[in-house]
This record gives sequence, structure tokens and C-alpha cells, in this order.
Amino acid sequence: MHEQYRNYTIRSWQSDDRQAAAAVIRNALAEYGLGWEPDGADRDVLEVEDYYFARGGEFWVVEDRGKIVGTSAYYPYPHRGKKAVEIRKMYLESKVRGQGLGKYLLAELERSILAHGYQEIWIETASVLTAAVKLYETNGYQPATGVETLRCDRVYLKDLHVCSILQ
Repeated sequence: MHEQYRNYTIRSWQSDDRQAAAAVIRNALAEYGLGWEPDGADRDVLEVEDYYFARGGEFWVVEDRGKIVGTSAYYPYPHRGKKAVEIRKMYLESKVRGQGLGKYLLAELERSILAHGYQEIWIETASVLTAAVKLYETNGYQPATGVETLRCDRVYLKDLHVCSILQ
């Protein structure tokens, strides 16, 4: 993966991105009063190779002039369904929000997920992340049940098979 959106570069995660990507996520969580959980919900960003690449997922970083300012990822999640993935770690630094970058990342993730043959996308989030909630709800994600992450209180599902039939 190597894409451009405006002045931002979106590329596949590399091992030397570990600390910078973790900092983006940790800072975004703190901004909303949510805790960083390196031994729990955030362990995956510290072990991208095992959680994403070994499972057939993807993890992308967003760069602004060589500095990581965002992340987005998904991995297969058979616990939720046969051809299901979970989108994770969709975070942007506050200074790059409000420019359509989140919407662009979500669309690119969906394209990649569909191209890899998956049919369901699951996303967990917290109500305090109001921009994320709005992004998911305005892009066809439906409220579902089964929140598994302690700091989250919402879960969404988008059935790509149904969406492609309706288009």
C-alpha cells in the first residue's frame, strides 16, 4: 500500500513505525479520556507482525512530511463471522482531522477488504469518539451487539455483500 491523499502519504506499516504509531493512538485516546492499554486492547499496535500480518490483515500509517500522524488497520476476525474482519486503530492526530482523511481511509480499507474476499466489517468504538461514530453511521455501518473491548461501548457491522448487491 502506498497512496496519496492531498499532502498525506498512506503506506504500509514498517517495524520502525512502532513507537510513532503507538504515540498517535495513545495521544488520541488521552484526548478523549480513554486509557492506553499496552497489555490489553492496544497490544496489537506493539505487535503488528503477529496481530495483523501473520493473520492476513493490513496496518497502514499516514505521514505528513515524514511524520506519522495517523493509523488504520484491519485483520480477519473469524470469531465474528466466516468472512469477517475487524477495522482497528483508526486514529488521526487532532491537527489533521476535519479534512476528509478519515473518510478516505475508511473507503480505502473497505476497498482492500472487499478485494481480499471478505464480506463483513466489524468496528468497535466509544461514544465519546463522536466524529468516529458519525463517520461509521454515515457510511453504512449498522449498530450491532457484542462489544468485546472494555473501553468501547458501541459495535458496528457493515455487510459488504449486501452493499454490493444494492449498488
